[in-house]
Amino acid sequence: MPRRIDPEELPGLVGREVAVSGWIEVTQQRIDDFAEATGDRQWIHADPERAAAESPFGTAVAHGFLTLSLLTQMAGDAFELSRRRLGVNYGLNRVRFPAPVPSGARVRGRFTLAACDPIEGGFHLTWSVRVETDGGGSKPCLAAEWVTRALF
Repeated sequence: MPRRIDPEELPGLVGREVAVSGWIEVTQQRIDDFAEATGDRQWIHADPERAAAESPFGTAVAHGFLTLSLLTQMAGDAFELSRRRLGVNYGLNRVRFPAPVPSGARVRGRFTLAACDPIEGGFHLTWSVRVETDGGGSKPCLAAEWVTRALF
């Protein structure tokens, strides 16, 4: 169940981990669907047999951008901004993919509120997000600074 956060709480949460999402399985079917939607059919993603034989990962891996695109689902699973009438994806300041996500792995997001700046009707929020792979050790598969706007 997502953590409910009242808008008045947001400024006091800066610098703190706010929420952690549940696990999401990154199946080969999800990877294939993403490859089809984006036209990125590189064999390390879309050809599990070749990836097992030739890639340094020993298996097919998810696209970094697929992992990035799961941030919205992870955030929705992890927290809910009460009374929010509109949320906008404003952009990204920084994105890195330090480790691969093997086909069939599970990932989850850890959300730290890095900044909370008031704007008319709401807040301009900067999230420090680390996505980890279940059993993947201490290195995240994604580290990003994600910027959103919440209007109440």
